[in-house]
Amino acid sequence: MPGRRTYWWMGLLLLWLLAGTGHAAASVSQDAEAAASGSEPAVIGGSSGAQRLEQAAEALYDYVLAGDLAKIRQESDKISQIVVSSSFEGMTSVEGIHALSAVIMDLKAEVASVQFSKERSEAAAAKLRLAANSLNHPGQPMWQQYYKLVREDLGKMEQSAAAGDQEGWKAALERLQSRYDNIRPAVIISSKPEVVSAFDTWLSYAAGVPAAAHKPDRTRLLEIVSYGQEAARVMFGKEKDEPALSLPLSPQSYGIWGLLAAGFIISALVYTGFRKYRGENSEWKTV
Repeated sequence: MPGRRTYWWMGLLLLWLLAGTGHAAASVSQDAEAAASGSEPAVIGGSSGAQRLEQAAEALYDYVLAGDLAKIRQESDKISQIVVSSSFEGMTSVEGIHALSAVIMDLKAEVASVQFSKERSEAAAAKLRLAANSLNHPGQPMWQQYYKLVREDLGKMEQSAAAGDQEGWKAALERLQSRYDNIRPAVIISSKPEVVSAFDTWLSYAAGVPAAAHKPDRTRLLEIVSYGQEAARVMFGKEKDEPALSLPLSPQSYGIWGLLAAGFIISALVYTGFRKYRGENSEWKTV
């Protein structure tokens, strides 16, 4: 795990590149002078810094919803300063710090855009809000509330796979990708890298299925969904309380013995119906 100085320099670089106000630039200059003199600026403790970051992210989200551009820019600069002056050592991984920095960079770029888009800014602010919450509440982060929605998307993929509906599969997958994109930075911050990597790998593979030259059959599609359900369960830390494949396969997957059994039953029904018909016909002739 990198030391305090590493995190401080990462935050300093972020502020240097992205700060949009004179006050932020002055802050960077002062910090650079302090570093040159061999002293470090005052660093806020991890838990206190995470709490301040979440509060600022909540305020920023409200300003974005209200469309107050001046307040949005002011609060985004405040968030940069909080990150610079805080040490999150031991609270998240290096990947988590990178994810948080990337979210802030995206938000700052959106706010500084010539054509301000409220929709894109809301999406960026929502990501930051979830990321800050994940850092401040690693034991019970807000992003875990998305499990039901993710399961619903996987359920739609399962239904589409069972019905052989490629378009339905693609639509459900796109919804899942969009939903996961919103929470991914927050997931990285409070999860083990291998857990995130497992779901990323599955999602990437599933996304390539519609464009594959050789279309997988229904059984394979259901198997792919089952892998995604398991990866999601692990990522969200849920108990394995239900089978991965909940939809039954249609008769065509029952195999040769199933087809023979079905044929025998159909033959028996036809024969019984024929005997009944002959009996009724003979009785009619007698009368």
